Amino acid sequence: MCFDFQLDDARLIVRFENEDMSSKPECEALLTDWIHEAAFNGNTLGFSKYCPSQNVDKIQREHLFTYMKQYHSPDRMVVAGVGVDHEVLVDAARELFDSSKTVWAKDSSLLLHNEPPVDRSAAQYTGGDKRVVKDLSNMALGPSPFPNLAHFVLGFESCGYKDDDFVAFCVLQSLMGGGGSFSAGGPGKGMYTRLYVDVLNRCHWMYNATAFNHAYADSGLFCIQSSSDPSQLYETVQVIVQQFLLLPNGVAKDELERAKTQLKSQLMMNLEVRPVMFEDLSRQVLGHGYRRKPTEYLAKIDAITSADLMRAVERMLVTPPSVVGYGDLKKMPDYARFDRAFAKRSYLELSPNRSAHV
Repeated sequence: MCFDFQLDDARLIVRFENEDMSSKPECEALLTDWIHEAAFNGNTLGFSKYCPSQNVDKIQREHLFTYMKQYHSPDRMVVAGVGVDHEVLVDAARELFDSSKTVWAKDSSLLLHNEPPVDRSAAQYTGGDKRVVKDLSNMALGPSPFPNLAHFVLGFESCGYKDDDFVAFCVLQSLMGGGGSFSAGGPGKGMYTRLYVDVLNRCHWMYNATAFNHAYADSGLFCIQSSSDPSQLYETVQVIVQQFLLLPNGVAKDELERAKTQLKSQLMMNLEVRPVMFEDLSRQVLGHGYRRKPTEYLAKIDAITSADLMRAVERMLVTPPSVVGYGDLKKMPDYARFDRAFAKRSYLELSPNRSAHV
């Protein structure tokens, strides 16, 4: 069962986490949520995964039980184990999983009277703009000084993990790489990626620039997150836009091989960690119906050519841009200029002095 005091405790936790997240200088989680909201506006992946504080009191016990009835069903579950004999795991599942009826099956009053249908619609990429203007200068205060930053994210539709171009987009993310001015991970980690060599090493005002490739069942999102002093935000926008526009120019053979080697290294190192292997196993079975062995992905990575990357790049750049800004955004161009810059494949279109009819 679910008692009122448990709901009250959960509401307090949600409110605290929302407040804590919005007051932290590290805002990657918020930026990731917002770029999805801009990219898939009003549908599926575009809905925030964080509950707005004003909605917390609206969620009652009936909502929770209805949600569990619709989504926490055996056909949507995987029981996974790493380092355990298969038969032992099966026996444990049979013994420990309760075969009796659920509480809502015994008492239908626990469910909503008008049960909403399960949303099985495919993700629809829209592109778009999300800006949150906020004074972040007070986050620089405290015993560990943090610079006053403005944050900018630019993304495009990539593809889902079942798509033939999925591995090509993974290699592209490895090629772009990036990180912060002082990234952890040991000497030389990612230092030859484009966002390090061509951006962080040359643009001293940029605090970080990192490429991400988010892949889902039916769509994906490739984006670059960046941060700089608010006074340099326009220059930061120019640099990131130019990095996307340089992609169709091609990739050198040694650069491609380095990106593929880096990706294979990350894949194998991650799978050395038991919790990561466990999660990978579960996700693969949920997504593909079986586990794809690492050797299968290694072979796919090795097979990627420059032509594969260029196909993925062109596929990405013909979609509308998705833009997020956070902080002091006085120096950030309007969305129409981003749209025009990629339509004409020229970062000069970002200039406020440039006519829309040029």
